[in-house]
Amino acid sequence: MKLRSVDNTIVALIGIWFIMAPWITGYSDDKGALWTSVIVGAVQLIVSLWAFSGSGWGSWQNWISLLAGVWFIVFPFVYTVESNVMWSSIILGGVTVLLNLITLSAKD
Repeated sequence: MKLRSVDNTIVALIGIWFIMAPWITGYSDDKGALWTSVIVGAVQLIVSLWAFSGSGWGSWQNWISLLAGVWFIVFPFVYTVESNVMWSSIILGGVTVLLNLITLSAKD
């Protein structure tokens, strides 16, 4: 299995986490945070699965997923969330950014 497949699988799983996180971590009552997490998480999931077809700096899917990761780093500072949600979002957003940078720089 190529490294990009592993990276994209992990990033897709992180996207699934962000789709479910509002209910698991308890911020589903904040509609803005809820829908932002669900929509950006779904985008991350979809483009990560789509990114199996390519890597390198020209892979637009990985760029979109990287931007989703950046958003999840910023997310807890835009919405008022609890400490556990903040750190989960920052850490998983950072992992998303890192894995996408590795995939973008990979050569086929």
